[in-house]
Amino acid sequence: MYSKILIPTDGSELAGKAVEHGVALAKAVGARITILTVTRPYRPEYRIVTAETAMEDPPAEYKARVTIEADETLRIAADAAKAVGVACDTLQIEDDLPYKAIIDTAGSKGCDLIVMASHGRHGISALLLGSETAKVLTHCKIPVLVHR
Repeated sequence: MYSKILIPTDGSELAGKAVEHGVALAKAVGARITILTVTRPYRPEYRIVTAETAMEDPPAEYKARVTIEADETLRIAADAAKAVGVACDTLQIEDDLPYKAIIDTAGSKGCDLIVMASHGRHGISALLLGSETAKVLTHCKIPVLVHR
């Protein structure tokens, strides 16, 4: 049925549930998985806000912080796959358009399914923030299983 499954994750609790589901599906059908996290490149407008001040997050500090977070997200997901014996690769990509990075990765890795979470935003927050899942569904040519 499926032989290569892409599981994008942002490390959130809901994405973690999608990872669990994707790993279980891969185990059931004997598929290999690629776990992907997409980080955004540094922008000067990214700031760390504290009670005392708002200050710029210098590029090197931003990169180090994002890399640590991405590594932890991927480690947790890979450990879940390893625990049940599912073959797994991990990948961190930096891109301003996460949905495009997800679709491009699915193509380059030869994936035949994407399993991802939907954060279920509604109303104005959905309009303002957009939905990476909705964008993947709109632009992707391979099946997408959305976990809620």
